[in-house]
Amino acid sequence: MLVAILLGTFIGAISGFYGGLLDMMLMRFTDLCLALPRLPLLLLIIFLFRDPIKAIAGQELGIFVLIVLIVGGLNWMAVARLVRSGFLTVREMEFVTAARALGASPQRLIWIHILPNVMSPVLVAATLSVSNAIITESTLSFFGLGFPPDVPTWGQMLYSGQNFLEFAPYMVLFPGTAIFLTVLSINYIGDGLRDALDPRLS
Repeated sequence: MLVAILLGTFIGAISGFYGGLLDMMLMRFTDLCLALPRLPLLLLIIFLFRDPIKAIAGQELGIFVLIVLIVGGLNWMAVARLVRSGFLTVREMEFVTAARALGASPQRLIWIHILPNVMSPVLVAATLSVSNAIITESTLSFFGLGFPPDVPTWGQMLYSGQNFLEFAPYMVLFPGTAIFLTVLSINYIGDGLRDALDPRLS
């Protein structure tokens, strides 16, 4: 989630603030990333980089870093679009025009004046991206491409319990229910944040 938020906020802020050709190039790159099929790309990257990163950082830490970077690197596009749309709206407001007239630098306009005013939808998107990351990691672990077998993740439990489904269905039922309830709870938190941070609902 942090990787997705940082990358999406940076690209969306640069695109929305400067506009023009840079905005067009960054948004076309975002559209290209949105058009890529997520799951095949995840599997391909895991196959290509799993062994090299294990050799560098160790088995558990290497897989952890790889999964974090991959999941975050494939979920920043929605955040970038949210931040860009917020920047396009806020940069035309009077207080930004006044700050620009007083000689504020572009960096100060971005980080001090505009970005704090567009963070509400970003926080909601961050909350929802956590549930997406949980499902993605569980999918990778279920395919046997996630953490090592001795690391007890819910996806790994599903992968291990599928062979005992007829004799011990609880081995699949409990981790599946845990994933479902966790994702549902995080989505409710995201809905609550959206309602709390939306000034039109206050």
